[in-house]
Amino acid sequence: MHTDTERCVRAVRSKDARFDGWFFTAVLTTGIYCRPSCPVVPPKPENMVFHPSAAACQQAGFRACKRCRPDTSPGSPEWNQRADVVARAMRLIADGVVDREGVPGLAGRLGYSTRQVERQLLAELGAGPLALARAQRAQTARLLIETTALPMAQIAFAAGFASIRTFNDTVREVFALPPSELRARAPKRQGASTPGALSLRLPFRAPLNPDNLFGHLAATAVPGVEEWRDGSYRRTLRLPYGHGVVALTPNPDHIACRLTLSDLRDLTVAISRCRRLLDLDADPVAIDDQLRTDPVLAPLVDKAPGRRVPRTVDEAEFAVRAVLGQQVSTAAARTHAARLVTAYGEPVDDPEGGLTHLFPAPKALAALDPETLAMPRTRRTTFTTLVRALADGDLHLGVESDWPRTRDRLLALPGFGPWTVDVIAMRALGDPDAFLPTDLGIRRAARELGLPSTPAALTARAGAWRPWRAYAVQYLWATDSHPINFLPV
Repeated sequence: MHTDTERCVRAVRSKDARFDGWFFTAVLTTGIYCRPSCPVVPPKPENMVFHPSAAACQQAGFRACKRCRPDTSPGSPEWNQRADVVARAMRLIADGVVDREGVPGLAGRLGYSTRQVERQLLAELGAGPLALARAQRAQTARLLIETTALPMAQIAFAAGFASIRTFNDTVREVFALPPSELRARAPKRQGASTPGALSLRLPFRAPLNPDNLFGHLAATAVPGVEEWRDGSYRRTLRLPYGHGVVALTPNPDHIACRLTLSDLRDLTVAISRCRRLLDLDADPVAIDDQLRTDPVLAPLVDKAPGRRVPRTVDEAEFAVRAVLGQQVSTAAARTHAARLVTAYGEPVDDPEGGLTHLFPAPKALAALDPETLAMPRTRRTTFTTLVRALADGDLHLGVESDWPRTRDRLLALPGFGPWTVDVIAMRALGDPDAFLPTDLGIRRAARELGLPSTPAALTARAGAWRPWRAYAVQYLWATDSHPINFLPV
């Protein structure tokens, strides 16, 4: 979008927050860059240039605006609706792969050479993987500086910087302030209720309907790993350097996020996975406008716009839980999962109590005795084949997964039919066009709304909803009285 100057100028002049994260405005006369909704008086069009990323602005020598704080914009929805190399690379960078494994590690995961990855990112985003990761480190550093009392040296390494000097130089260059002054200017916040917890605000593009999003997560919560308490969804997180506990609370203009981490180096990854879990980088206006073109869906969208797809913080975990949920009720699936957690999950300490374990890793589940599983023999085979493939690395599910190729790999496993593959594609892989025509809830909703109820006919009818059929699923599910559709009291 940043190449459409006229459209960008209109968005800046109207201070349209829908475009925050889509592009950034760099002002030639001031040397700063802003989000489109910046509250200051818009500059003259001839003084504006537009960039596709904060990293590109920083590489061009611009510093972040102190008023609109463009580094805290929601992420571009482009990376959640595409499965090409650039989108997969951006999801990996957000997950901290460049900081942990370097650019060669990023390229290796994508199956391309380092040169190819750098060339494609530069062409589309105006910045290479190192610059994009540096911008992310700067944002994490600012977050820690302003929300914690940690020493600057500890913040530097927690944010992913190799040295304190690099940390100081980067913060000064990006924000035009030294770290100490950034902390001094930060608004005084009320201390977190839990010692050691970080309290953050996760932005999103309005509207956001929390009912089905948090309702689904709460209704399917696995005891010991997840819970709904005092208006918040809480769960444990398996992270690269350790583990964490997060509490996510819906608010009208943001999601309140309270994180407790065993290693602060996991902060960037934890935030990225929480945003992905709640689908916070989606563009609800574009999605709902497309679905409203169908006269059957239009009343559902108008009644409760902004529905998101409840996703996951761990793709392998969700795949295991999808198999446990085959042809059984939500309660039965929770019971199966809870037994596995108790027997094979890793114990963790929850400062607030209530959560006890991480969900078992595939390697732990691959060692279990199939005869101990209280399920039909065919589903035992499906379960053991899946966890063995995940543990051995024959099947990899991650943010970088190629959606069509991964679908084919899943369909080749015994016991994996269209419903299981599609629900994994929708909630684990993040495919916004995944569709569940064989799902009982969808077929029931279709009959009530006068839509075709057979899978083939419904799939043909749903062609008009592309590329947002996963969101149409949420609106169809919401016609039912199942607890997944309601925000818990």
